[in-house]
Amino acid sequence: MISPTPIFANRSLRCWWPFLIAVTVVASGCSSYHLGNQFLFRSDIRTVHVAVFESGSYRRFLGQRMTEAVIKQIANNTPLTITEPALANSFLTGRIVRDRKSVVGENFTDEPRSLEIDWRLEVEWTDRTGAPLMPRRSLRIDRGVTFIPEGGQSLTTAQQQLIERLARDIVGQMELPW
Repeated sequence: MISPTPIFANRSLRCWWPFLIAVTVVASGCSSYHLGNQFLFRSDIRTVHVAVFESGSYRRFLGQRMTEAVIKQIANNTPLTITEPALANSFLTGRIVRDRKSVVGENFTDEPRSLEIDWRLEVEWTDRTGAPLMPRRSLRIDRGVTFIPEGGQSLTTAQQQLIERLARDIVGQMELPW
């Protein structure tokens, strides 16, 4: 009768055995990981309608600019599709509650050297029934940007920087909680 050779008798198999165990352990530990941004957002919501943001400010077109930035962020960073209200699974509405410009620093003749603009937004993301889809029913975001006119910065560029930051914050709140 021939005795069976042990599995570790072959030298090439002995070298690969620890590697195979390590790969198995790593693969089983990472089985719940997902790649891509489609897993950061709700799977039951596919489309969203973004209404034009309301603005009580005397500065023109802030609501339209904010809406455009949010739509771009949603289109670029989420699996959601922007659509018209009749076809949408969800609705995103927002309002610019506060738009304030203040002086942060002055020179010795009381001319402003550094200015700050800050906004407060209220945002709601709901489904067709009106149920909230964000962790909080109504999201309140306060954000500010400092700019220096003498350094070549203008109110318009500071507003655009603030709008882009706020749009990122809004889309970040649309993600599923960890």
